[in-house]
Amino acid sequence: MRPRIRRGRHGLDGVKADLSTRVASVNLPNPVMTASGTAGHGTELATHLDLSSLGAVVVKSLHAEPWAGNPAPRIHATPSGMINSVGLQGPGLAAWLEQDLPVLEATKARVVVSIWGRTVDEFAAAASMLATAPSCVVAVEVNASCPNLEDRRALFAHSATATSEVVDAARAARRPLWAKLSPNTPELPEVAAAAAAAGAEAVTVANTVLGMVIDTETRHPVLGAGRGGLSGPAIRPVAVRAVFDTHEAHPDLPIVGVGGISSGDDAVQFLLAGATAVQVGTATFADPAAPARILADLGRWCDHHGVATVTDLVGGAHG
Repeated sequence: MRPRIRRGRHGLDGVKADLSTRVASVNLPNPVMTASGTAGHGTELATHLDLSSLGAVVVKSLHAEPWAGNPAPRIHATPSGMINSVGLQGPGLAAWLEQDLPVLEATKARVVVSIWGRTVDEFAAAASMLATAPSCVVAVEVNASCPNLEDRRALFAHSATATSEVVDAARAARRPLWAKLSPNTPELPEVAAAAAAAGAEAVTVANTVLGMVIDTETRHPVLGAGRGGLSGPAIRPVAVRAVFDTHEAHPDLPIVGVGGISSGDDAVQFLLAGATAVQVGTATFADPAAPARILADLGRWCDHHGVATVTDLVGGAHG
């Protein structure tokens, strides 16, 4: 059943600035997307905002097979954010393609599919299942920030070689590839270069920051898996720095910025650091309409500051 789309109060009526942007070969009407992992697998946010009004909808990372995820508890609130270890739970790509994508396609949203795997072959398997996906799937985001079973569970995104291998494997999707990278490595610019050399048209910077919260009464970590990914406003300065460093090293590589964005001003920071588009994640838990609100905020910011075209902001913080 197609969800009832809510047009909402966060429209772009009266905004004069041109908000259209381009992430390599992918044209978007504006630079604001949802972030993988926080907007569900399909139309969960459709009753709160018009999904087609966003630049794109990035779905929760999908494996070739159904995946149960990590033991509970999985989420814990922290000052200015949250820490999670959901463990990439999902229905698997076959079920998603059959059940969720048709409903999402009916909303007229542009869709970016995030894929993950524990091995290079698993990335290839997931990517190949998207080769015949409908045209609403405009790109595939390769979630390299997950453990590599072939390298003692080190994150793929912590190695230029491993990142190159999974991006190359994902070419089986026959879609533009964006490599989602980790901020938890000093070699981020080198990893970004490796992703681009392997076929990624853009990089998404950055994923969550590794962290832990310990319950002082039980003297054990609050999450069932112990460690988790910190997200929300607390990590925004880290993510902005990661985007800045990546753009500084590779000014011609398109970047999708993500990490703690909750306002139009936050989005502008990422654009000035070098991002050509942004993703909104944790903010949607407090306000499911946050992506639409932030888009409207961005439009008003541009008009107030005399910015005629949003792409004029990209990299503006670099001397």
